[in-house]
Amino acid sequence: MAYIEDIRAAVGHQPLILTSASGALLDKQGAVLLQERADTGNWGFPGGYMAYGESFAQTVKREFKEDAGILVEPVKLLRLQDNDQYTYPNGDQVQPINAFYLVRAVNHHQFATKPTETVQTRYFALNDEPPRFFNQQHAKMWQILKKAVKLNQLK
Repeated sequence: MAYIEDIRAAVGHQPLILTSASGALLDKQGAVLLQERADTGNWGFPGGYMAYGESFAQTVKREFKEDAGILVEPVKLLRLQDNDQYTYPNGDQVQPINAFYLVRAVNHHQFATKPTETVQTRYFALNDEPPRFFNQQHAKMWQILKKAVKLNQLK
């Protein structure tokens, strides 16, 4: 994303506060779609950073199509996360302010994903957590989703 690249060119690896949106797409059996990331090989919820001028809802729709190849619409905001920090493998430090949504698929057409971002996508049962989460924020999203499902708070 050129916007973040331009900022990084000016500030280097200094900590940045960035806004992002992620989504949880459940199948009919209640399993959730996760993305194996190309940069780390870890698993996470499809999503990413906002482009300038976007809303959280627009961001999750765009990022889900790029990361998972699926058109989605946000159904419910599950949590606004604001207390995590992460250092990328290249040394970039961020505090992502993330809007975590329950999403639904708009249609069944599968689009190509960005190979620089996604190795594969796969559904995981909520009692079968993936081997490695991308970061602490994604591990927390997993727990947020499990709790919402258990308490039947997805409507």
